[in-house]
Amino acid sequence: MQLNKKIFISIFIIILCFAIDRLSKFYIIDFFIQNDFRDQYINPYLNFIIIWNKGIAFGLLESDNFFYNMISIIIFLVIIVICYLIYKSNKTYEVICYSLVVSGALGNFMDRIYYKAVPDFIDLHYNDFHWFTFNVADIFITFGILLLLTFDMFKLKNKVNE
Repeated sequence: MQLNKKIFISIFIIILCFAIDRLSKFYIIDFFIQNDFRDQYINPYLNFIIIWNKGIAFGLLESDNFFYNMISIIIFLVIIVICYLIYKSNKTYEVICYSLVVSGALGNFMDRIYYKAVPDFIDLHYNDFHWFTFNVADIFITFGILLLLTFDMFKLKNKVNE
């Protein structure tokens, strides 16, 4: 893949997804402020609630300022490594997948810097089972990783069948 095309695709995806994430968070935070931070029932499977995540994925490793700052530094370094993977990749699907992950990681990283926590607000559930509360950036990260794994799995399957 040509470098200019790769950079254009990557920057376009990162900016678009980052903007969608930021707008969703600004809208939800404003909505909750206007509604006195009351949970919002949408339907039998979806609620909007606001949880300020000071840990990493799914609220794991929530702790004091030093550890929070160390995790933030590690997240920033991971973003740099994934940007390097975008630069080195010659495959369009990898550029797209890595760009989705970077956009979500940047969105959550920005929240860590600006709010000192990541606002999670999508609560999927069925009866009494609730999935972990997440946000739009988490969707981009998860979707990018799942797409990458799916493409790599099919690539591996094709090599085995040859």
